[in-house]
Amino acid sequence: MKFDVFSPVAALAFGLCAAVAANAASGKPGKHGDSARGRHRAKAPFADANAAAPKPLLRRGMSGSAVLRAQVLLDRAHFAPGEIDGAMGEGSLRAAAAFNASRGLPPSPTVGRKTWAELDRDADPVVAAYTITAEDAAGPFAEIPDDTMEKSKMTSLPYSSLLEELGEKFHASPKLLRRMNPGRAFREAGEEILAPATDRGPLPKAASLRVSESDLSVSVLDQAGKVVARYPASVGSEHDPLPVGQWKINGVARHPVFHFNPDLFWDADSTDQKATLPAGPNNPVGVVWIDLSKPHYGLHGTPEPATIGRAQTHGCIRLTNWDALELSRIVSPGTPAVLER
Repeated sequence: MKFDVFSPVAALAFGLCAAVAANAASGKPGKHGDSARGRHRAKAPFADANAAAPKPLLRRGMSGSAVLRAQVLLDRAHFAPGEIDGAMGEGSLRAAAAFNASRGLPPSPTVGRKTWAELDRDADPVVAAYTITAEDAAGPFAEIPDDTMEKSKMTSLPYSSLLEELGEKFHASPKLLRRMNPGRAFREAGEEILAPATDRGPLPKAASLRVSESDLSVSVLDQAGKVVARYPASVGSEHDPLPVGQWKINGVARHPVFHFNPDLFWDADSTDQKATLPAGPNNPVGVVWIDLSKPHYGLHGTPEPATIGRAQTHGCIRLTNWDALELSRIVSPGTPAVLER
């Protein structure tokens, strides 16, 4: 993976979405893979997520093909559930509630008949075939140490495996990809898999952002004040609370390095020293840093997408790498950002 030259914007930081468009239901070939018809599609779990009906009421704790369908459609509508895993957890419940509200429906954290009617305006398949490319398989990949000082000795912090890379490409849990593709090795180019079809359409430039601690989210508002996108987020902790107030976006740095200063981290090891961690998707701030006018604070990616909305942060706003990248494309210097409880 190529890393851009470090941007000065990222100096304040202390802290991929080329998905499938294959038509698996009709057998049409996709951009990156062949038809999902045949032996592999028939045997793989979740392949029936493309079925038009029936669509049950989805509530907390449910799992299966219908949940996978709802998660992909919410993701493509820019009301992201976080890491797609086929289970109706907190991320999916909050995404459903926000999507319902955006469509003038009661903001219930469920997917009911009227929610399905709105989601199904997007008629493209939600599961599609994908053939792993030579570029995918080329890496680089490396084992990532847990220790911060050891990370600082590396030349980059790339994906640890092809499976991790594909999980981020398709906004999916690596465990889900394995369940969808029993017997697949995820090791080399030419291997065909099934994956969530998470190719998102374009968004308008953000008029403003709203970061909510209570909802664990970052919302994008248009000029009329309507929420056009919502991303799950981790937003501070008891030790490092969210800096509530009205701020602005200063700028964006892609592939940032991470300037570690143990004096700024209450939980730093007593033996830790100042260090610079190299760029990469497993960098502590992920693949993008969106700098806020509040010094040392920003919105950024993460090497651990499964923790979004669950783990605490050191005051910043953490999103999945793919959501942070999408957000970085629609903000500009001066975009207002309101951080609230």
